Amino acid sequence: MAVRGYALRAAELAGAAAGLATSVVLLIAGCALLGVAAAGAGGAVVAIVIAVLLVVAVFASCDRLALSAMLARPVGEVEQPELYRLVRELSKSGRLPVPRLYLSPADQPNSFAVGRGPRTATVCCTEGLLRVLDEPELRGVLAHELVHVSSRDVLASSVSAGLATVITFPASLARFVRPTGHSARSVATGPVASGSAGSGRGSGLGVVETLLMLVFGPVAAIVVRLAVTREREYRADASGALLSGDPLALASALRKIDAGTAELALAPDGLRTSVGHLMIASPFRPEGFARLFLTHPPTGERVRRLEALAGYRR
Repeated sequence: MAVRGYALRAAELAGAAAGLATSVVLLIAGCALLGVAAAGAGGAVVAIVIAVLLVVAVFASCDRLALSAMLARPVGEVEQPELYRLVRELSKSGRLPVPRLYLSPADQPNSFAVGRGPRTATVCCTEGLLRVLDEPELRGVLAHELVHVSSRDVLASSVSAGLATVITFPASLARFVRPTGHSARSVATGPVASGSAGSGRGSGLGVVETLLMLVFGPVAAIVVRLAVTREREYRADASGALLSGDPLALASALRKIDAGTAELALAPDGLRTSVGHLMIASPFRPEGFARLFLTHPPTGERVRRLEALAGYRR
């Protein structure tokens, strides 16, 4: 069974790497075509160089791009002693370096892990998550995220998030040319303002942003789907439940998170759609542009599998 598990993990990592490589090649080829259309052969060379530099920059800063999309900030042990205690215990059990911890101001309960490997990993929780979960449930969620780190699938998902962010960047810029009717606070605080974007109200896409997302959104969604599969969430649930020692606590946490994301759904603008697949549950309502980026399996099926792991029968 152990050999089979390692083989399945290796196969999934190889598939994610192949998908990511394919998306990079397609991105560079697309830039080359645009360069040819704009300035002939010379334009193609310039476009390829720019595309390669962008890919390198994304690889180096994919974690920071994802964290900035959620307005996350680093937190110290003095501010969140219980969070640090849980992460240290789980990291020791999983034989992992203790990751950096960040906190997002979003009211929606959610979490994600980013990084290029265990030594550069970061785990981010939203303020809403810390409010709604009890300790065993939070322990299960953190174990889920640490499994993404230990299995190294966090690299493909983080880089794909960075590439998608770059692709949808023109749509993100369009936010700054919206009519002045939008509050200054929503511009200043970004996409996850508590009570506005945090709840999904008052933060819909503008006309220009919508048009640009029609052009760039499908391309970014292809990049994400090439690198991320639903099976990674099932495996992280199962392995996270084993790491935390309580499958039912993780199942309970997923129920609360699912209810919270439905009630406080985020508006799917260019920045957030690019990082939504990183989170433990989709932060968007399954409609419009967000449907293109859906990579999470149904929460009901995830809960069913966790209950089966705990010995429940249906």
